Order: sequence, then C-alpha cells, then structure tokens
Amino acid sequence: MRHEARVSAGDRPAAAPPGDLAQALRYGPFSRALAAAIRRRGLSLSRLSAHLRSQDIAIAQSTLSYWQRGLRHPAVPRALDAVRALERVLQVPDDSLVTLIGPHQRAPEPDQRVRSIPELSQSWARTGALLEEFDGVSGSPCNSDVHVVMAIDDVRFGPIGEITEMSSTMVVRARRSGPDGFVVIHQSEPGADIESARITAGDGCRVGRVRRQPVSAGMVTELLFDRKLTEGDVHSFSFSMACTAPVRSPTFYRVIRGWTQTYLLRLHFDPAMRPVRCTRVERAREGAVPTASEPLLCGSDGFASAYFEGLEPSLAGVDFLWE
Repeated sequence: MRHEARVSAGDRPAAAPPGDLAQALRYGPFSRALAAAIRRRGLSLSRLSAHLRSQDIAIAQSTLSYWQRGLRHPAVPRALDAVRALERVLQVPDDSLVTLIGPHQRAPEPDQRVRSIPELSQSWARTGALLEEFDGVSGSPCNSDVHVVMAIDDVRFGPIGEITEMSSTMVVRARRSGPDGFVVIHQSEPGADIESARITAGDGCRVGRVRRQPVSAGMVTELLFDRKLTEGDVHSFSFSMACTAPVRSPTFYRVIRGWTQTYLLRLHFDPAMRPVRCTRVERAREGAVPTASEPLLCGSDGFASAYFEGLEPSLAGVDFLWE
C-alpha cells in the first residue's frame, strides 16, 4: 500500500522552490539538490528518516548523510521508490530528484569536471604531452573518474634551498565504477636531473608505468590500485619521490585540475637555509597575480604549512623569498 506524506496546513508546499533549490533541482547534482531540499524543510536526518518510515520506506540516517554529501549515489532502479518518497516528504515537484539519478547523470558533475589549467609553462606542456600514453587510466582524460577528497604533500628542502624529496598522501572518491589507478605528473625545476628521480609507492598503490621527459625535466607516473573502485568508493594511497635539482626553488604548488575538498602542504626546510618569507598563494594560472595571498610563519625548526579548502581548478601552493 502506498502512503502519502502527512503534512499539516503549515507544511504545505510553497508555490515554487526558492532560487537556490530551484537551480539545484534543475542542474543537479543529486547531492546538491537533496541537501538544498533538506535545508529548505528544516528537517534533521533523524526526523527525515522517521517521515520516510511512515511511508514504509526504511533508509538509514547514514545513507541519507552519504547521499546529501555525494559520498554515495542512489542505485537505479532499486532506489526509485525511496527517492520518490523523499520528493513527497521534502515537498519538491514530482520527479525533480528522480531525474537527477538517471543514467545521464553519470557524466562528471558540472562543478567537479576535470578541466585543464590554462597557460601553464612550456615545460609543463612538454611533460603533459606524455599523458597521451596514459589516457584511459582512471577515466579519459586521466583521473577524470575520481574526485580528490584530500591531498597532503610533504616537501623537504636541501642546504641550498633545493627540493630533495616529496611525499604525498591522497584520498580519492570514485565518481563511477571502474577506476583502478591514478596518474601523477611531476614538473621539476629547469636543470633538474629527472632521469635520476625515483618514485616509490607507499600504502594503497603500486608503481606502474613511468615516463620521463628530460627536455622539460618532467615525469608522469602511473599508480595502480589493487582493485577496481565502485561508484562512491573512497580510497587512500601514498607515494614519495626523491629528486635532484641544483637550484633553489622559488615556489612549490599543486595543479588543481578539478574541485578538491582539502589540501595541506607541509614544508620542511634545512634550518641553516630557511627562506626569508613564505607566502601561501592561489593563482588562476602561472605568472598571474594571486587570487589569495597570506604570509606563513616558518619556525626556527624550518617547518611551515599551508592549508586550502574547497579549491576550484587553479594553482595552490607557497612562494618563497630567499636571501
């Protein structure tokens, strides 16, 4: 038996959703629309779950939380009855949420689409040309089937201010089923001996193909997972790289190619060769005036860190001023 939502006169649907909800229902993704509808109704997840139970629909609060945060996606056709019940309880138009979970929504979400960063240096362009060989790894273009939830980079500097070692820990979430690896692009300073650079896998991955471009001092590495991820799966992995660059580094940044939730950059300088100034910066492209700039404290132990949240495609990192 199908139950209709029980609402009081004061809970009757408005003539039309407010602007932000209407836009979310029209363009998606499902998680954004669901979160906006829940906010508009002012329901806690426990209360929402209770409303659904009154319609013989059992959905755990944890599942509702995953859905509204985009960590999981309702499975079609199994979840259709549940999503239609959500429409009734949240008092949004019929099929407005259902249309957001159909097959056509399996393309990258508009705010998370993998995009290129314009006007990177010629060296980056030469290194990037190696990517053609890796097309199709974790989606096409590379890495398009995973969303970076978190990235942590630890960068160590030598006695002349050169980068000697980098290690990274990453957490990714599969946008759809199938990805089984991640492609890492590294661009060293001009004059670096990229042939001697070595990458080592840590937890959660193993090294696959490695291609170097001596002319640009760049390297592209394939990191393979031990399993294929299914849609919504979260996977953590780590790796490190030892390199030799005979010059001081004026900056270190990560190229953010798609929306990234959090990024932490940890810098470890030789106490005898600390920069005079460290500045946390975000740039739309190389050489551009920073869109965000903040001075950082570099302690007597040579440690400094920069934290970023909700990054759109950009360059995020730290500039150094040396003596």
